[in-house]
Amino acid sequence: MYLSNFCKHPGCTKLALSTVQDGELFESGSYCLEHSPDPQKASAEILRYIQEHDKIVGLNACGIEFSTDGNFDLSNKRFYGCNFMHCIFRGFNSRKVRSRMTTFDFSIFSDCNLLESNMQFTSFAGCKFVHMLFTGSEMIQNNFEGLESFQSSFDDSDLYNSRFIRAHLVDTSVRNCNIKNTIFREIEQTNLSFKQSNTNEAIFDERGSALFTGLKELDNPVGART
Repeated sequence: MYLSNFCKHPGCTKLALSTVQDGELFESGSYCLEHSPDPQKASAEILRYIQEHDKIVGLNACGIEFSTDGNFDLSNKRFYGCNFMHCIFRGFNSRKVRSRMTTFDFSIFSDCNLLESNMQFTSFAGCKFVHMLFTGSEMIQNNFEGLESFQSSFDDSDLYNSRFIRAHLVDTSVRNCNIKNTIFREIEQTNLSFKQSNTNEAIFDERGSALFTGLKELDNPVGART
């Protein structure tokens, strides 16, 4: 798990970035991206480290922007106990990404595919998804609280025991998914589809259940437990 080393800049409460030296990862407790003496170099070192390693453990990359440039691909990468809070991910077309105990809180994913991925005990709290696809993935016991999702898809995925509390879901598809014990409390939805998903085993509160009764694609929304 990444260490909670705070930035050395006086008064800064942000976490310090991991330091890469001679291809090795160190938690040196230096600076966050904003206060780094050379933010571009710090970002480039972390990006290079991810490119050169398939298994990444304890990386703190908070605030970095990840954009495809034709040769950067997250396919088959494995992340364990990493911190990608407040990051920006653009234009990724990747498959079979694996993560455990990793946090992406308050990050932005735009025009990204993370197909057939396996992401468990992973947090996407407060994230924004725009044209994001997780189709065919295992997203078990993940945290999507406060998620803003626009024109995105979780189709054919396992979302067992995950949380979408207070999520804002617009033109989002959760079709043919396992949503047993998945919590959808106090969500806001527009054109949200649960077709062929086991909604009777998901957890909605009274307000949520009332919203879903108008969706023709749901077989038995009123059976959702409160």
